[in-house]
Amino acid sequence: MTAGKRKLISPALRAAMLWPHTWAGVTLGGLLMLVFFMGSLAVFASEIDRWMMPDTRIGAVETPEAAISLDRTVVPLVERLAAGRVVRDWFVQLPDERRPVMALRVRTESGTAGGMATADGALLPPVGTLGASSFFYPLHYSLHLRAGFVGYWIVSFASVAMLAGLISGVIIHARIFKDFFTFRNWGQLRRSLLDLHNLTGVLVLPFHLMITFTGIVIILPIVLPAGVQALYGGDIQRFYDDALGNYSRPRAGIPAAAAPLDPMVAEARRLWGSGEAAVIFVYNAGDAASVVRINRDTGDRISLDVQPVFFDGVTGALLKYQPPGPMVAAHRVMSGLHFAAFEHWPLRWLYFLFGLTGCVLIGTGMLHWMEKRRVVHGRPGVGWRSVAALTCGTTTGLLIATLAMMAANRLLPSGVPSRELVEVGVFFLTWIASAVHAALRTRLDPPWSSQCAAVALLAAACVLLNWITTGEHPVRAAAAGDWAVVGVDAVLALTAAGAWSVSRRLARRMRPEASTLSRLTDHA
Repeated sequence: MTAGKRKLISPALRAAMLWPHTWAGVTLGGLLMLVFFMGSLAVFASEIDRWMMPDTRIGAVETPEAAISLDRTVVPLVERLAAGRVVRDWFVQLPDERRPVMALRVRTESGTAGGMATADGALLPPVGTLGASSFFYPLHYSLHLRAGFVGYWIVSFASVAMLAGLISGVIIHARIFKDFFTFRNWGQLRRSLLDLHNLTGVLVLPFHLMITFTGIVIILPIVLPAGVQALYGGDIQRFYDDALGNYSRPRAGIPAAAAPLDPMVAEARRLWGSGEAAVIFVYNAGDAASVVRINRDTGDRISLDVQPVFFDGVTGALLKYQPPGPMVAAHRVMSGLHFAAFEHWPLRWLYFLFGLTGCVLIGTGMLHWMEKRRVVHGRPGVGWRSVAALTCGTTTGLLIATLAMMAANRLLPSGVPSRELVEVGVFFLTWIASAVHAALRTRLDPPWSSQCAAVALLAAACVLLNWITTGEHPVRAAAAGDWAVVGVDAVLALTAAGAWSVSRRLARRMRPEASTLSRLTDHA
């Protein structure tokens, strides 16, 4: 390193960055592992949904030759779901290249009803699961703690810490690029963990910076509402109406017949210039103040700008169409970069793999801290054991819980009451049990090998259970063009093979003659 560089990254600066980098990782590493892992799964949420909802597997996903008629196909489905009750609002998500079925939700005067249907209007049986879109994905950004936006605040705070950790990590590891090209064997565990930590940090640093920063920007109006409070008096709805081009109005209390929806969709396409409708909302249905909102599909672009078009639900007249301003357009592009909703399979796989490297980055950082403290302080203390249990619980334990939920999805009969809640219970109970198991294991019998074996067995079981319960093995799914199911089964099979290999290798290293890794997971 030159004198200029030594002056730029002084020992004092590196020391100042080391403390927040270390303790942010130790205290928030488990939460960040959850956020990154669930975010990685969310990249393929629609594909995992198809695996967990066999009734939605309608063969290969093909773009329909003609657009679905809302008046002839969707409106009768809404009436069936309402079952004679007065409809207040309803929405439908139309099929696309990744999801071959329609998703509908109807709010009536006495509750809500929902379901899925084929493109020709056949209503499917209840799916009985939240799937990845309604469980894994919300767990990524809200932890399912939505009261008072508590989950958003927690994830936002952890994201800021992650961003600070990435920047401070570059400052701390001043020789990071030189060490990247230095060969070292895997003899010394602490050095190997640090090398792997640095490797994942260097190779995917731009992605980690981008995904963390855009995640903060997306929920910024929720966690920092000072501007909305000052300019709009806390009226968040009016803020979104102005910023995102939304439109709303209260019910008039006067019954009125609905206008045809298909001409509204045609007019929305004309305003967009290109693109197809993705989601249609009908507010104040059957009322003189009815409003129809039509969102554009964003699969053909990076930006997540849905370009909403609003029509009068009674007359069909255009109420509002507001192209985004520069700031909103920039926000929508950053949202699109984070959500990866575009139809580009190679990029989606890169998002998935890069998200998993974030998990490796966080996990190796926590393991390096544990090994360093063990070497320096000798006998582990309570704090060290707590971090060890947390690390195991949020790595292998999180994998076990996810796979247990997927296995329960294939094992539970369709008629089980509140089936989706039973699956969620299996996830959390298995996760807690894995963390307790990690905390109770001893130095001579650490948890890593056994939990990796559990991951391997559960992943293999999921592939077999999918075959047994649906009759669709990977070869048959590939022949039918159902690549979503093939992909999920392939990832599960690779997970099983990799976890079993790691389990066997760890079991050999846990023997007395290879006790270094044993002491790493000393929970006695």
